[in-house]
Amino acid sequence: MPKILFAASEAHPFIKTGGLADVAGALPIALQNLGCDMRVVLPAYGDVLKQYKSLKTIAEFYLPGTVGKIGIRATQLNRSKVKALFIDYPAAFARKGNPYVDEHGNPWPDNAERFALFCKVIQLIALDQARLDWKPDLIHCNDWHSALVPALLKQIPSAPPSLFTIHNLAYQGLFPQSTFSTLGLPSTLWAPHALEFHGQLSFIKGGLVFADRINTVSAQYAKEIQTPALGYGLEGLLQHRHHVLSGIVNGIDNSVWNPQTDKLISQNYTSTTLSKKKINKLALQELYKLPANKDALLLGFIGRLVEQKGIDLIIELLKSIKHLPIQFCLLGTGDKLYQQALAHIAKQNPEQISFNIGYSEKLAHQIEAGVDMFLMPSRFEPCGLNQLYSLRYGTVPIVHNVGGLADTVIDTTPETIKNNTATGFVFNQPTVTALRQSINRALEIYGEPKTWKKLVKNGMKTEFTWDKSAKDYLHLYQEILKTQNTKYKTI
Repeated sequence: MPKILFAASEAHPFIKTGGLADVAGALPIALQNLGCDMRVVLPAYGDVLKQYKSLKTIAEFYLPGTVGKIGIRATQLNRSKVKALFIDYPAAFARKGNPYVDEHGNPWPDNAERFALFCKVIQLIALDQARLDWKPDLIHCNDWHSALVPALLKQIPSAPPSLFTIHNLAYQGLFPQSTFSTLGLPSTLWAPHALEFHGQLSFIKGGLVFADRINTVSAQYAKEIQTPALGYGLEGLLQHRHHVLSGIVNGIDNSVWNPQTDKLISQNYTSTTLSKKKINKLALQELYKLPANKDALLLGFIGRLVEQKGIDLIIELLKSIKHLPIQFCLLGTGDKLYQQALAHIAKQNPEQISFNIGYSEKLAHQIEAGVDMFLMPSRFEPCGLNQLYSLRYGTVPIVHNVGGLADTVIDTTPETIKNNTATGFVFNQPTVTALRQSINRALEIYGEPKTWKKLVKNGMKTEFTWDKSAKDYLHLYQEILKTQNTKYKTI
């Protein structure tokens, strides 16, 4: 079975700012269980070193153009057989706070230098030049932070092939042209057919141009990024490489997100003990200081307070729920204007609306277990994980018909109710009117307990574990390696 180096800028439980961390913390373990020899590599951030003091240094070396030694520390990923490797270079990574932005939300001014160094070290590991005595057969890179790796590997004929996964094309790693010369990259990479993008340095083009295969986190999103609406100027390149572009839906870690065993929720339950879910609802209402009301339709949202997530649609919706049997709770952080708008609405309507600014893993689990419905009116959503968590927890999702949301939630209609396939409510336009209409439909079904219970159970029966997704990734790895071997035989 193949040896795979999985490169990501974050991985749960070590460091998490978004869904990539959940993927990097679970997919490699599922692949290891299928027989792959997996290593995960990520930067040794300050918060990681502070929390995981037992990390062992297993290698040290010098990198041309870099002052001082670079170390590689290691531990196991989530108590599995997967080894997690941490690139230890304090000047680049050992700073407090967010991996990408400072305390004011501004990108660290040396992000290009930091992640270029990350990519160069990954290249050394790929070539077995990092004193690890281990050479991967394939490098799996994720998002712009590791996207220079395919470009660097393609400069060396004997280098292993690469797969590049797009988790969100909106984040591209764009920097001024002047930055290129400071990074010590091959001069041939400064060209429109390489890393240059309208006069800027584009990290993500390293993956899109040079990776042997490209994939993203849902089949629908793979189509959407080939259009001007969601291609961010790269749709032409993606259309050109469509023959190596595919989509695999993310999974969820059933050992972490499982209402039957979840230690972070007030009451465990299953599809056969759904009445116990109401205990979580009452606990959540108390936590959010909402009136205890098991009959109110309790809506939830967890995510970044940004336009992409449709938070403006939610805020507009909340202005009109005063006379509806609805409550709403939120967990998230982001745009200060949205935070202020939420505070204003909640102050006007404290009986129905409550929110928590920030992120808490425990509170996220409590919301998924406690709410009746989960709102995801995203304008675009490459995959989305919360709708998958919601289905698993018997929490009915309301989603916009885009990306992974379209691939994973089946709209409730008379036909899908009849054939037991309905799992949520899907709307087609990113407008508050469309969102409101979906909630009105949900209220009608919520008033029919038998039908609602059927809807909840349908969702809980869906299978979106990493086991299935890992098999798809393994098949993709094998395709890449087969093509690579064929290529060498014909030379």
